[in-house]
Amino acid sequence: MKKKFLLFMAFVGALTAQAGDYTYLTFETTDGAKTSVDVSSLPVTINLDNSTLTIGNQTFALADLSKMYFSTQSESTGISEELRVNSEELSTATFYDLQGHKVTKEQMKKGVYIVKTNGRTYKIVVK
Repeated sequence: MKKKFLLFMAFVGALTAQAGDYTYLTFETTDGAKTSVDVSSLPVTINLDNSTLTIGNQTFALADLSKMYFSTQSESTGISEELRVNSEELSTATFYDLQGHKVTKEQMKKGVYIVKTNGRTYKIVVK
C-alpha cells in the first residue's frame, strides 16, 4: 500500500512540476483571435457574470469565446486591434487571403484577411 501511495504522490508531483512550464493563459475567440495573459500577472479572482469573463484587464464575451488553455508562449494575434485608415490609404491598400493570394475588395467574403498599406501590415476580420 505504501508503494502505491508513494507512486501516486510522485505522479502528482511530476504533474505539478510540468504545470509550472506554462506561463500564459490563452483565450481563443470564435473569429480565431488569440489573447494571451501572463500567468504571473493573473489576479487572485476571475470575474464571470451571465455574458462576460473578465480576467485582469481583459474582458471576453462568453458567446465569442471558443477555448481557453495554458501555453508556453504568448499566442496573441492582435486581430482585436482596431484598424483605422483614411480613404486615401484604403485606396492604395493591398489585400491578401490567408493562403497569400491577392484579392480585391469585391472578392472579400466573411473571413480573415491581411491588409498591407503604407509599409504597415494588419489582420482584419470581415463579418
